[in-house]
Amino acid sequence: MPTSTWFRLNVAKRERVLEAAMREFGEHGYSTGSLNTIAREAGIAKGSLFQYFRDKLEFFGFVCDETSRRIREEMERRIARLDFDQPFDGWLFDTLCEWSEYYADHPLERGVTAATNFELDNGVRSVIRETANQHYLQVIDPALKLWQERGDIHPDADVDVLASFLLMTLPFLALAPYYDGIDPVLDLRGRTPAEQRPMIRRIVAGITPMFGPTSFGSAAS
Repeated sequence: MPTSTWFRLNVAKRERVLEAAMREFGEHGYSTGSLNTIAREAGIAKGSLFQYFRDKLEFFGFVCDETSRRIREEMERRIARLDFDQPFDGWLFDTLCEWSEYYADHPLERGVTAATNFELDNGVRSVIRETANQHYLQVIDPALKLWQERGDIHPDADVDVLASFLLMTLPFLALAPYYDGIDPVLDLRGRTPAEQRPMIRRIVAGITPMFGPTSFGSAAS
């Protein structure tokens, strides 16, 4: 939680600090990013950062939280516009396509997502991943509960396992088209959102039979 001094800053200065941090961490990672560069680009003294935050770890957590909140709120708006009268697999496909389109258009958020997932320092990673995961689950958990109540997910399905699949799939789809070495199977690297759609359909087709309303009966037979 930032100090009261942070909240006394005008909105424009807070935004400059946040965007400078997103850019620096997105390019160089949290633990190896330069606070000097952030302060210089934001037009503040480096010492001012520690008037706003108690230490680097709190600053890292704040940047991750703010970035994750922006992503979550935009995705909530996009998901709200989707057709909820279609089956779960169609809705999931549409949601993942919206996700891929969002990341194509938001390089700053994409960079922070990469930094969050690729961070090497265990202490830093545990804080930022926990922060980001809570935002993912704020969307994933209610959605899976809704679809299970509607009968599109089998009532005996382990939705925690499905949530885990999605927690792995979402960062993969966000980053694989833009970073080398992430996807050796589907060949997402360099593909536009439109070109990603057939791969996303394959992912959905692979996931939904394990949890759909007829999957358990089929497995038993």
